[in-house]
Amino acid sequence: MPSFEQLSELLDPASTVLLTVECQQGVVGQDSALPELAKEARSSGTLANVARLVAAAHRNGVQVIHAVAERRPDGRGANRNARLFRAAERLPVQQLTGTTAVRVAPPIEVAEEDLVVRRLHGLSPIEGTDVDALLRNLGCRTLIVTGVSANVAIPNAVFDAVNRGYTAVVPADAIAGVPADYTPAMIRNTLALVAVITSTDDVLACLERPRRVARA
Repeated sequence: MPSFEQLSELLDPASTVLLTVECQQGVVGQDSALPELAKEARSSGTLANVARLVAAAHRNGVQVIHAVAERRPDGRGANRNARLFRAAERLPVQQLTGTTAVRVAPPIEVAEEDLVVRRLHGLSPIEGTDVDALLRNLGCRTLIVTGVSANVAIPNAVFDAVNRGYTAVVPADAIAGVPADYTPAMIRNTLALVAVITSTDDVLACLERPRRVARA
């Protein structure tokens, strides 16, 4: 774990972006297509922690990007080259464009200045989407990665961020996967090797910390 000073330096609001991954109603909401994952995201406090981080980002001038996974009703352009995709086609709740399922789930609040990036294919919220270009245009150097799942989309996001030169920061209590004991194992054995692992409280403390104003 980094020191408070090290983490605070990384989390400069001017060059930090907060990314929420698949925190949508059809994934982590009450009527989720993946009830086990939704239950874990809520009961573990993950969703509440993501909401706390988003609210702090709004208060402190940190850009928020919400990455949403969806599909067209006709499935055009969607992947079918893995078991995961084929299983998703048979789920009772579909992440269809324009439906409630692809809206960001409460208690996370979406502000007018937030960016919502939607993807129709793949496993990553960064690869093959507008996220990388947006991050570069925003002057991002540090990407805070939150959301679900620790099984697939979160490691994809972290790897893609690191491969593109960003520093990835992962609040360990703001991501979730299934089963419950898989997330700490993923963090310990994989994400800790490439990302800065921290906590929601430590990120909040850094974001809320008064910053010195440079004098002319």
